[in-house]
Amino acid sequence: MEEWQPEIFNLPNGMRFVYLHTISPVAHLGVHVLAGSRYEEKNEEGLAHFLEHCIFKGTNKRKTFHVLSRLDSVGGELNAYTSKEEMVVYASFVKNHTERAMELLADITLNANFPEKEIEKEKEIVLDEINSYLDSPGEKIFDDFESYLFQGHALGTNILGTPETVSAFTKKDLQIYLEKHFHADNMVISFVGNVPAPKILKWIEKYFANCPKRGKEHIREFKGSYQFRKIEKEANYQVHAVVGGYAPGYDEEDRKGMFLLTNILGGPALNSKLNLSIREKYGYSYNIESSYTPYGEIGFWSVYLGTDTKYLKKSLNVLHKELANLRDKELSAKYLKMAKDQYKGHMALAMESHSGLMLSLGKSVLLFNQVDSIFEMNESIEKVTATDIQRIANAYFSEDKISELIFEINE
Repeated sequence: MEEWQPEIFNLPNGMRFVYLHTISPVAHLGVHVLAGSRYEEKNEEGLAHFLEHCIFKGTNKRKTFHVLSRLDSVGGELNAYTSKEEMVVYASFVKNHTERAMELLADITLNANFPEKEIEKEKEIVLDEINSYLDSPGEKIFDDFESYLFQGHALGTNILGTPETVSAFTKKDLQIYLEKHFHADNMVISFVGNVPAPKILKWIEKYFANCPKRGKEHIREFKGSYQFRKIEKEANYQVHAVVGGYAPGYDEEDRKGMFLLTNILGGPALNSKLNLSIREKYGYSYNIESSYTPYGEIGFWSVYLGTDTKYLKKSLNVLHKELANLRDKELSAKYLKMAKDQYKGHMALAMESHSGLMLSLGKSVLLFNQVDSIFEMNESIEKVTATDIQRIANAYFSEDKISELIFEINE
C-alpha cells in the first residue's frame, strides 16, 4: 500500500491541524474536541450528546434551516458524533466548497446560541432515541456492561443520558459545557482532500481566530476494579451475553498486542476462533464478536453473543475454552504471521475510506498529538511476539478478572 504523509501544524492559539493530501474531487473536514461524556459532572449525564444535537440548531447569524442547508444545498453532508472521550463535528463535500464548510463548522462550534424552542424539540428527539435504545437489548447490554465495569465513574455512564437528566437540561447548561470544553488547545481540525495545506491554514486562522485558549481539561481517572456476574430479564426473543473485563489504555505498550489478540479471538474475519467454533462448528450463534476499546488510562475487552436459551451455556463453555487456550498455549509462528497479515489488511481497508481516515487522523492527534505512518503501524504490529500475546491473555483473560452480563428472555 502506498505510504501516506499526514502533516501536523500547531497554530499560535494552541489549536492543532492535521492535514493529508489526497487526489479526489471530494474533501473531508472535522473539528475534534475533548468533550465526550467522560467530562460530564454529576447530574450532567447525556449533556455532551445533547450538545451534539443542539449545536446544529442555530448560531448568532444562522437559524436551524440555514445551518442544515448550507452544505446540503451544494451536495455536501454535515454530521456529528459523541463518544466517551470526544465530540466531533464533520463534513464531506466537493473540494470547491472547502471554505464554505470551514466557515460553517467554525460558526456552529464557536457561535451556537441554543434557541429555547429548539432545545425543547430536541429533548423529545433524544428521549425517543433513549426509548429506541432501551427497546434494543442487543445494544443496551454493551452500555450496561460498561456501567457495571466502570461503576461510580463517568466512563460508566450512558452517552445518551437518562430521561430525567435530558429533561432537565437548560440553555445555560449547554452554554457552560460549550465554553468549558470548546477552546483552541482542546481541539483538533483534520482535513483530507485535494486542497493545498497553506490555503486550509489560512481559512482556519480566519474563521477560528476568536477561539480562546484556556489549557487542557483535567479528567478524573478511573482507579477502581470490579468483577461481576449478573443475569437480568431484558431480552425479547433471544438471550444476549457480554463477557469481558479490563484492558490496556491508550498509553500502554500492550495496546497493539491487545488489538491483535481480540482480533484473533473474535474479530470481523470469518476465520476468527469464536466464529469458527461457536458459529461454524456448532451453529450456536449467528451474532458473535469480540472488541477492544481503549480509553486514556484504561480500556476494556468484550465478547458479545446472541443465541437461543438452550445454547447459552454451551456457547459460554466454548468461549471460556478458547480464552483458556489463548492463556495456556503459545501461538505458532505460522498462525501469528497469518493473524498479523490479517490485521494489517483490515487497517489498510479501513484507510480506503477518506472520511474514516479524516476522523482517525483527528482522533490520533487529539489523543496522542501524533500520527503513525502505515510503515510505523505495521512495524509495531510485527514487533508483537507469541510470548507477548500469551502474556497479555494471561493478564486480562484470567478467570478471576472476567466479568459477565446476561440478558435472559423476559417471559
